[in-house]
Amino acid sequence: MNKNFYITTPIYYPSARPHMGHAYSSIIADFFARFKRIDGFNVNFLTGTDEHGLKIQRAAEDKKIEPLKFCDEISQTFRDLSKTLNLTNTDFIRTTEKRHKLSVQALWKELKKNGEIYLSKYSGWYSVSDEAFYADNEIEEFEGNKQAITSKSKVEWVDEESYFFRLSKWEKPLLDYYKNNPDFISPSSRKNEVISFVKSGLKDLSVSRKSFSWGIKVPDDKDHVIYVWLDALTNYLSAINYPNTDDSLYQKFWPANIHLIGKDILRFHAIYWPAFLLAAKIPLPKKVYGHGWILSGEEKMSKSKGNILDPIEIVNQYGIDPLRYYLIKEVSFGNDGNISQERLEDCINSDLANNFGNLCQRVTAFTIKNCDSKIPSQIKFENEDLKILDNFKLNLDLIRKKIDNQDINFYIDFIVNSLFEANKYFNDQEPWNKKKDLLRLNTIIYTTLEIVRKISFMLYPIIPESALKALKIFQINEKQIEFATLENHNYLKKNSNIKKIEILFKKIEKKND
Repeated sequence: MNKNFYITTPIYYPSARPHMGHAYSSIIADFFARFKRIDGFNVNFLTGTDEHGLKIQRAAEDKKIEPLKFCDEISQTFRDLSKTLNLTNTDFIRTTEKRHKLSVQALWKELKKNGEIYLSKYSGWYSVSDEAFYADNEIEEFEGNKQAITSKSKVEWVDEESYFFRLSKWEKPLLDYYKNNPDFISPSSRKNEVISFVKSGLKDLSVSRKSFSWGIKVPDDKDHVIYVWLDALTNYLSAINYPNTDDSLYQKFWPANIHLIGKDILRFHAIYWPAFLLAAKIPLPKKVYGHGWILSGEEKMSKSKGNILDPIEIVNQYGIDPLRYYLIKEVSFGNDGNISQERLEDCINSDLANNFGNLCQRVTAFTIKNCDSKIPSQIKFENEDLKILDNFKLNLDLIRKKIDNQDINFYIDFIVNSLFEANKYFNDQEPWNKKKDLLRLNTIIYTTLEIVRKISFMLYPIIPESALKALKIFQINEKQIEFATLENHNYLKKNSNIKKIEILFKKIEKKND
């Protein structure tokens, strides 16, 4: 079995500071990366910034600074965000790096050699904001201006010499690939959108621009810069040292297991990218997953609408783990998610403070008081103990399958239900009334502690800092977290010391409480 796993976020366009949408994509990717690591996989986790194009050039001009200096400053905010969100990315790529430029030009040369690129003239609508070309039937009139129907971004008429990629040639091969690889695009609603778009007919794609200079030059034609999406998408290859296909990184990790993206850039990843790869005779990634938008009210969060929840501000106020947990639990993965500060506070109080935090506090305090601060050594599992413990063991393979299908909702529901059952078990068993039956008392305590250990292991990919704090009870460190050990009911070292736990989550006092 191949135990290598390559996951990518979209590389973020640093025309402005990070927002909650960026945080969401990154946190979800980190969840999968952490899960795969504790399940024994060698993980390559890539994120970064997409720094070329007319939008960047104009933003830099507005600030009267060089484009690279502008990108340096904004890209750093995304690096900082990775640290703030406690991401475990193994690489951070910038499209202004030399390694990326070499990969992009190598891909261009391969496409050119294969007869997939030709010189002609482009006339049509272009969105600077989206860095995308639009057909006449994708444009609408609004308040005297032309805009893209889907994104509502302003478009400009462009009339210039351009290199074209023979996208139309790949219409049938793409449809055949979608049919033969039904899991390539997820969720299914997104796949249907893509198939419908491709069936409507593909036109050759303009893949260079002459009207601006901020980008990677076309090999052997310095009057043209390479279209920003052909440039940006190649980051997934440049990070693993393409075109050196003998490189260990390339050998281990290509094809990528999953490109995790927002649904607004699905077309580029599910149509243009596989077409480029097919044309260059490069294997396709195994999956493109287009998740939903983070909404404020009924609208997508955006700077222009002024409805952004700043992830940095949220983290500073509540901590990183509450934000990670809230986004993973409350946003149904694959769908749009409406978030609010009020619902975040409710989630902290109900799930984290009252449920997980309280369980850890109760069982730890009880053990310290009644077992001389030691994990019980004399135990005898009975049916009611094994029933709750076996629930983890019996679902290991199912959980793995669900994760491979990106069913985060199942994973978090399993944890929430397990926490409910753990609290119910401890209450129903009434260990405080078993002090005359030490064997039974010890078994109840050991079972509950084992459940806390198992749930903490499962929570680690979601709330790593808090899970590790909980595991300090047992003197378990990060390197010892292994998903497979959930089937072991005797993992905890009997008669070893147990430590008092610090408060994991402070309950938020509501103003109307």
